[in-house]
Amino acid sequence: MQIIGVRIKKAGRILFFEPNEEELLKGDSVIVETSRGLECGKVVVEARELSADEKVETEPGLPLKKIYRKATEEDLIQLERNREDEKYAFDICLQKIKEHDLPMKLINVEYTFDVNKIIFFFTADGRVDFRGLVRDLAAIFRTRIELRQVGVRDEAKLLGGMGGCGRPLCCASFLGEFIPVSIRMAKDQNLSLNPTKISGVCGRLMCCLKYENDLYCENCPQQTVTFKPRVGSRVVMADGEGKVVAVSFSRRNATILLDTNKTVVAAWEDILPVNAEDFESVEESVQVEEPQPIEEPKPDRPQKFERPRRTEPFNHRYNRSENIERNNNFERRPRGDKTRRQPRREFKK
Repeated sequence: MQIIGVRIKKAGRILFFEPNEEELLKGDSVIVETSRGLECGKVVVEARELSADEKVETEPGLPLKKIYRKATEEDLIQLERNREDEKYAFDICLQKIKEHDLPMKLINVEYTFDVNKIIFFFTADGRVDFRGLVRDLAAIFRTRIELRQVGVRDEAKLLGGMGGCGRPLCCASFLGEFIPVSIRMAKDQNLSLNPTKISGVCGRLMCCLKYENDLYCENCPQQTVTFKPRVGSRVVMADGEGKVVAVSFSRRNATILLDTNKTVVAAWEDILPVNAEDFESVEESVQVEEPQPIEEPKPDRPQKFERPRRTEPFNHRYNRSENIERNNNFERRPRGDKTRRQPRREFKK
């Protein structure tokens, strides 16, 4: 079975399809079917045989499909027309956002190749009720409208820009997916832990910290012991320096109050201590019951003499014989001789 790799966006993921009967070379424009509809992409991986153990990345929720056809000149003209329409849709959406007074920032607009759907990308601090905005946009463009909220990393990927090295952003140039980056990588490379020097345009850790991390730690022993912070200790993270106010053992994260009076939650692996004594090993924090040595039985000691208990405690003052005499000499009054109480007199009123 043969597969061919196609990239829809400039820095998007590489999706694999089955080649059709046409001969396709690297760099050719093709029309493929995705979950959003027909899309126009470029061939980045030429046709090759798929091994039995290899897994290919396809559109989520769709099986491996064939390439629809090779793009023609009319298709390329339609693609350029869509790019111009995206600018017009961007201005219209900005105007409608101001009319509805929504707390959102519009980032980008994308048209599908067959104009079956228009996708609006935006950022916001929280959830936004944009149902009225969708109705207005659908009435104007007469097609399916989708509003998608993205994060700060996706915002930098869509907008692009220049990094601190003077080159275009990696995420907007060639990175198909975001790779996980931790502040431990900066420490292993002996870099400054100043957040302004190791953070990118998006405010997160720079993706290039991952590139050379394997070279620095090729011969280093892998760190398997995780260290947890203590409440009240000073720590350093990507967002800045602050103080630990709470620690969660189940979720393995810590709540940090930054010096800018901002509270963030970060994993234990993403924070470093200002003083190494403020962190303790997780293995040390877990209290393990150590097996106690078995005590040898002690030799039998001679039993102490036990005094017999007193069976008659009332004999501590009087002898038993005196008590018996008292009981015998006691004369009981006959029952019939009991004097009765005189009735009360009734006073006349």
